[in-house]
Amino acid sequence: MTHVKVKDGYLHYIIQGKGIPLIFIHPPVLSSVNFKYQLDELSKFFTIIVFDIRGHGKSHASKQTLTYPLIVEDIKQIMDHLSVEKAFICGYSTGGSIALEFLLTAPERALGAIIVSGISEVNDFRLKKRMSVGASLAKMGAIYTLAFSIAWTNSDTFGLFWKLLRDAKKTNINNAKEYYLYSLTYNCTDQLKAIPFPVLLVYGAEDKDFHTYGMLLHKNLPNNELVWIPGVKHQIPTLAHHQLNSLIKQFVFTSSSSHAKT
Repeated sequence: MTHVKVKDGYLHYIIQGKGIPLIFIHPPVLSSVNFKYQLDELSKFFTIIVFDIRGHGKSHASKQTLTYPLIVEDIKQIMDHLSVEKAFICGYSTGGSIALEFLLTAPERALGAIIVSGISEVNDFRLKKRMSVGASLAKMGAIYTLAFSIAWTNSDTFGLFWKLLRDAKKTNINNAKEYYLYSLTYNCTDQLKAIPFPVLLVYGAEDKDFHTYGMLLHKNLPNNELVWIPGVKHQIPTLAHHQLNSLIKQFVFTSSSSHAKT
């Protein structure tokens, strides 16, 4: 088990493999366990780094309000600790928003991004309601209810479910609430055209509520590729990991080869 020291305590992370670095960012209540299949499969080709956001999984709770800029700074501290100069930033769901924030505010540390079921803003009633309910449940201390639901929907086996649930139950109430609330108000859509990096956008063909978000990113990011994975909804890292990992592998090798030629 590996940790890096930050102002409020320690962040848990795992690093595995060799080669081009990829860093994965999870949404509220989940943890780095959600990227088990990326860690296991992609580390054969790349350096894979997964970590628990403050107040999630095995990382210490944050006394500072949990915001995207704070999480970006934490990612940079992990990179510094591991002597990683630049990396591809991979965000799932609201983790995708943090990946975009990283590209915008720490471009000197980025190689590109993979956005999985991600958003640049919350602009529809259904998603606003879901995030508001998540924040309310966290505020009420109903972490087990949230943990069970989120772990269940992101699991493809009972073994993974129990691992996800074990970590999710540890989530700090305040940090989960802060993560949801910041996600509700975050909006970087108007800044997307300033991102020069290659970005892979991956969405589930059955994740109808997120199709408009995928198209919004596709329209505004100057250098992107949009892929729909058939037969899957939102939970791509676990439920469609073979397809996702194949896409990531091809994207990173292609992007890195293009960069090397310029």
